[in-house]
Amino acid sequence: MRLQGAIFDMDGTLLDSMPAWRSLGASFLRRMGREPDVELDHQLRTMSLRGGAAYCAEHYGLDMEPEEVIRRMRAEIEDFYRTRVTAKPGVERMLSLLKMEGVWMYVATATEHPLAEIALERAGLTGYFRGIVTCGDAGRDKSDPAVYEMALRRLRCRKEDAVVFEDALFALRTAKAGGFRTAAVYDESEAEQETMRAEADYYIRSFEDWTALEQA
Repeated sequence: MRLQGAIFDMDGTLLDSMPAWRSLGASFLRRMGREPDVELDHQLRTMSLRGGAAYCAEHYGLDMEPEEVIRRMRAEIEDFYRTRVTAKPGVERMLSLLKMEGVWMYVATATEHPLAEIALERAGLTGYFRGIVTCGDAGRDKSDPAVYEMALRRLRCRKEDAVVFEDALFALRTAKAGGFRTAAVYDESEAEQETMRAEADYYIRSFEDWTALEQA
């Protein structure tokens, strides 16, 4: 795959961080004496940290302001990013090879800027990227391609010369609908792997063998 620009999602794509995000809402609610719905993970998956905290505060009738829920959840995920998060196997080698080939790279994430910076620094990946854009910067979540468009403008390359790497089906579909080439990255948090494989331009089971991309 030849390309000039690459746009990477962060959680679940570059970082092995989705288990922490999946358990964040449920563990917090249980500490607050509330039993989470079985569908909570699915409901929170497309939300930002702020949106998810506000949802939990309202939907579960927590006796605290949404800002306090946000503060507590943010502190938990920040601690994880500072102390435990790791890059997925093979990611750093792949990024190093792309950088040597002159590919400009950007991160496009739903995670807030300060947290994303902490996570990438902890995982040792900061130096590979020209920068980070967030859904907050774009003013849209990943049901809209705005965050990818913003990254593309900063990469200063044509859409046909860039690839969006995503681990979530809904985000992959957004990028695809926005006219981007897409690479689906396997993560166990996404159950629809066969659909991901069918709809993406490329499929990456593991970055440890990313050179053997499966092309649709």
